[in-house]
Amino acid sequence: MLRLRPYKKCDAAYVVSWLGDEEIFWKWCAGVFGHFPISADALNEYYDKFADSDHYFEWTAFDADGPAGHMIMRFLNEEKSVLRFGLIVVDHTRRGRGYGKEMLLLALRYAFDILKTQKVSVGVFDNNPAAHHCYTSIGFHETEEQEIYHLMGENWRYRILEMNQSDFTHQERILSGLNFR
Repeated sequence: MLRLRPYKKCDAAYVVSWLGDEEIFWKWCAGVFGHFPISADALNEYYDKFADSDHYFEWTAFDADGPAGHMIMRFLNEEKSVLRFGLIVVDHTRRGRGYGKEMLLLALRYAFDILKTQKVSVGVFDNNPAAHHCYTSIGFHETEEQEIYHLMGENWRYRILEMNQSDFTHQERILSGLNFR
């Protein structure tokens, strides 16, 4: 069973190990970090900038075998009604087992039930169909918002998907077979 807990500095070594090649790295960070590879210390230094913020939250998904995934949540407005998920990654040895979906569903439950946000969004590059499928399969839908990033000598289209509280409530009923206890 997958669970979600606040990120700890010791998680950084796991997270950076899951970013084993440059393409995965850029898809993960969308240019937030200026170079590949990133070290565990650099990841922790970046997160330290947000230590006193109540708008930015780092999370680690884990199971009986230890850390299995990572993501952040950040509020996009002062009213704290719009939240963006980002820096989403799953341990490469555990991909294809539904861990990404389960981690995001746990995060959505936290976002809507605990943080009382009204809308959650997530960004994804067109050249990351597995992530796009993961997001749409749990109820995120595309918006018109998009950007172009110049990464690895190419132009990558970055699309924003979103979900509101009523979408999640409906989707949660459909996906009720997942055990969150």
